Order: sequence, then C-alpha cells, then structure tokens
Amino acid sequence: MLSGHAGEILGGFTTTLLLTACAFPLALVVGCLVAICRISPVRPLRAAGRLYVDLVRNSPLLLIAVLLIFGLPDAGVLIPLFWCLVLALGIYFGAYVCETVRSGIRAVDRGQVEAARAIGLPFRRVVLDVLLPQAFRAMVQPLGTILINVALGSALGAAVGVDELTLETRSFNLETAEPILAFAVAACGYLVINLAVSGVVRLIERKVRVLR
Repeated sequence: MLSGHAGEILGGFTTTLLLTACAFPLALVVGCLVAICRISPVRPLRAAGRLYVDLVRNSPLLLIAVLLIFGLPDAGVLIPLFWCLVLALGIYFGAYVCETVRSGIRAVDRGQVEAARAIGLPFRRVVLDVLLPQAFRAMVQPLGTILINVALGSALGAAVGVDELTLETRSFNLETAEPILAFAVAACGYLVINLAVSGVVRLIERKVRVLR
C-alpha cells in the first residue's frame, strides 16, 4: 500500500530538501548581517540587531509564517506559499545564526582585532578578513545543528499547505488509516537528513582541525 504513494512521499521529501536548501543560506545571510550590526560601533545598529534577535527568538515560527503568508498579500506582494515558508524559516533561524556568529567572533583573540585596527583596517575589513574566517572554526557544529533545525522546521509546511514530507505522509495516513507506518516513514526521512548533515559537519570539523 505504501508503494502506491511512494511518488507523493518522495516528492514531499524532495520539497523538504528544497526548503532546507533555500532557507538555510538565507538564514546565514540574515544572521551574518544582524551579527555585524550587533558588534558594530554604531549604537543604533547594535540596538536594531538586538531588537531583531529578541523579537524573533521569542516568537513562534508559525506566527512568523502566518504573518508573511497573510501580511505580504495585504502589502501587495504575492509570492507562492513555498517562498513564504522559505522566508519565514530564513528570518526565524537567522536570529539563531546571528547568535552563533556572534559567539564565534567572541572566540577570536582580541589581540588580532586590535592589531588589525592598528594597521588601519576599516571595520568592514576587520570583520571580513580577520573575524569571520577565524570565527568559522568555532561555528561549524552550531551551524550544523541550525541546518538540522531548519529541515525539521520545514515540517511547518504541513500547517500552511506546502507539500513537504510531513504533509504528504499525513495525506497518506488519511487515505490508509495507518498512522504508525505513515509517520515512521516521515521520521526516517528526517533521520536521513540529520545523519547526512552530521556526517558533513564531522568532515568539515576534521578539515578545519587540520588547517588549524
């Protein structure tokens, strides 16, 4: 009976992968920009960065998704549900990326920052050439965890009508009345993503240790 729905479930798994592949880079960009604001010498930027993180981290992901899905059309912006969910995931997990990047930057020896300033590097070059490359070593594992959480968070698509893995397995359950089989399949799909990400993270960490 499962074989008759394999195409739909595989399609849902593919959509989950696409959501993750689109949302995580967006979260990285958002998180890095907000982190730069939070360490900026400009006080209004620091305040704006902190406000963003506090608001987003204290809001449920579903709330952000619903605000985008219903708020964007009211503002005259019409985009597919898929991209609304990508934006919601990117905005939400961008706050967590921000704190990860900020923690990684804090792990960099302050002496190197002072040396970079002493030779006249502007703030932008200090961040891009000194802080971020070295901070990345401390961020590999936390960023891998965030990537896994993005994949798991994409299951929210089942609540807003995006045909991802959870929605397809729920549809399979509604047609066959086999909840254990249906959601065991979904669990296996997310487990595959989890294991794949964990393997890549371990590989990157080994390479970073060698380079160090």
